[in-house]
Amino acid sequence: MTQNVYLRVTGFIFLLIAILHLLRLVFGWEAVIVGWAVPHWLSVVALIIAGYLAYEGFRLGRR
Repeated sequence: MTQNVYLRVTGFIFLLIAILHLLRLVFGWEAVIVGWAVPHWLSVVALIIAGYLAYEGFRLGRR
């Protein structure tokens, strides 16, 4: 696997994660981890981070 393929695959995975966080915010889905209700503001932070990592993966994968 070349570096460009690796970067594009990781960019796609982070894009899927960002989309899932966005869907959670839009539809108000609850996320519970071992009895702890994950607050929605944490999905906002995760959306920003995953979106940035997806962008960087695709950007660097084009080189």
